[in-house]
Amino acid sequence: MNDEPSELAQTEPETTSDDTVIGRASLTVKRSGAETSDVFWINPPAVIGRFDPAVGPIDVDLGPLPEGAYVSRKHAKITEEDGVWTLSDLGSSNGTFLLREDFERIESVELTDGDEFALGNARFVFRLAPSG
Repeated sequence: MNDEPSELAQTEPETTSDDTVIGRASLTVKRSGAETSDVFWINPPAVIGRFDPAVGPIDVDLGPLPEGAYVSRKHAKITEEDGVWTLSDLGSSNGTFLLREDFERIESVELTDGDEFALGNARFVFRLAPSG
């Protein structure tokens, strides 16, 4: 598989002109058991999927990734409320899974720093951005 970063992945969070970090968490793509350089910075709420003009824009477009073919157009959503981060499946065809002892299919689950999850066969590690 190609481990080159996709065109849309960012290795550093975006900042505003006064250096305020825009991305509050990141999703790092994992392949063959190892984290890759494909990192998507997110600011909740964030819809994850594949862009399709018929469906409209999304926040995290996984279409350019090799695994993107197994991700629904609007696959999952990450939200944050009062410091609690949540991953919710949006009725995807290939499911959303959280790794605990094994991958478990979920409808909605609380995320913590370092959690690993899969959208179809695309695997990610969720990380909170350092504050400050």
